[in-house]
Amino acid sequence: MMKALVTGGAGFIGSHIVDRLLTDGAEVVVLDNFSTGKRGNLSAHDKLKIVEGDVGDAATVNRLAQGVAWIFHQAAVASVPATIDDPVGSHQTNYVGTLNVLEAARKQGVSRVMFAASAAAYGDLPEIPKTETMAVKPLSPYAVDKLASEYICRVYYQLFGVETVCLRYFNVFGPRQDPSSPYSGVISVFTDRVSRGEAPTIFGDGEQTRDFVFVADVVEANIKAATVAGIGGETFNIATHHQTSLNELLRQVCRIYGQDNLTAGYAEPRAGDIKHSLADIGKAKSVLQWQPQTDLARGLEVLIAQLKT
Repeated sequence: MMKALVTGGAGFIGSHIVDRLLTDGAEVVVLDNFSTGKRGNLSAHDKLKIVEGDVGDAATVNRLAQGVAWIFHQAAVASVPATIDDPVGSHQTNYVGTLNVLEAARKQGVSRVMFAASAAAYGDLPEIPKTETMAVKPLSPYAVDKLASEYICRVYYQLFGVETVCLRYFNVFGPRQDPSSPYSGVISVFTDRVSRGEAPTIFGDGEQTRDFVFVADVVEANIKAATVAGIGGETFNIATHHQTSLNELLRQVCRIYGQDNLTAGYAEPRAGDIKHSLADIGKAKSVLQWQPQTDLARGLEVLIAQLKT
């Protein structure tokens, strides 16, 4: 059976990857500093080892990579505003952490590294849909570090033969997303506020669009990235190729909760936010052999049903 290391494995996406790996029979090591991850996201399992530590600590990452076949590198300071407030500190996690993972993979002979890249690399370039070969225009320290991490992943593949696969996540949503942060995923914030009968705040006019992808589909993309042959050094968009405005998103959430009377408040756009986002997922379909199975409407129903339990 495979052994995997999941950095940020107590977080939103990471914990779902852990669940899937354990279900598939893998032995899993989680590295998380619990700055945003939660122990409650992980269930006790005889094949699961949880280590509290930081991906910015090279020695810890190297030690945990021993005997590992796959590394799913999910650890990050995921808040764009937080990276604007502290670009140096977030760089230590978002870029240096990636470098530590790659160096550990090289030293320990890890078969493949799956990196959680970001659609933030595209910035506010007007061309849509976004394709993996188009120009990039990062607008925040977060986006710069994620893009630089993609580049160093490719370099480690080209120079050292460390197989890397970069998955550019668009707007991921689903259970375990933490609504307590004002910078959490917008769906998590909307469902939290609407469930309490409160009108959420939309930054901007609400006509900005996002390409929302359900977390279970993101997990499947990671498994494909680990197992499909001949994709070392590649980058893939992980999304649905469907645009939804934040105003329409709020209408859907209100409908499910029976709160059609709620009206959003509006505030100034936040620094680093982009206007429109839409992915071309043709490469993921043809090369990664992946495509999303859950549309936004169904994903919202599943999420809200779980939140109500």
